[in-house]
Amino acid sequence: MPALTNARWELFAQGIAQGKTQDEAYVLAGYKRNRCNAGRLKTNEHIGFRVAELMAKAAVKTEITVESLQREAAEIQHAAFAAGQFNASSGALTLKAKLAGLLVEKTVNTNTNRNIDASRVTDEQLAEIIGVEDEQTGDAKPSELH
Repeated sequence: MPALTNARWELFAQGIAQGKTQDEAYVLAGYKRNRCNAGRLKTNEHIGFRVAELMAKAAVKTEITVESLQREAAEIQHAAFAAGQFNASSGALTLKAKLAGLLVEKTVNTNTNRNIDASRVTDEQLAEIIGVEDEQTGDAKPSELH
């Protein structure tokens, strides 16, 4: 659907599509502030279709997909390589591989937390588990745990 032939209606529809309230869009379209008329105009079928069309166009323009990110990373990679910036080129290549699912970073979980029932552990054992030591003897300090 092309722009509405009524310029004020078009401005109103654009305002609504931009997220303005119906009252704001109504005034910005050149009408005198009137909440009832703004509400009535918003229910106009042509306005509704035009708002939907404008919002759909905006959504397509701003949609970020894996494909668009891969395309941008490829452009960055080529430009960096052409400029002799090989670290940047390599980084873009790595990003492309990650986006494609071809490169997965593996991590090692070093979490040593244990499920311990504290009611069954002595103060010395608990001090050893959490690493509390007496500075003079190097032994566990149960007195600090209370």
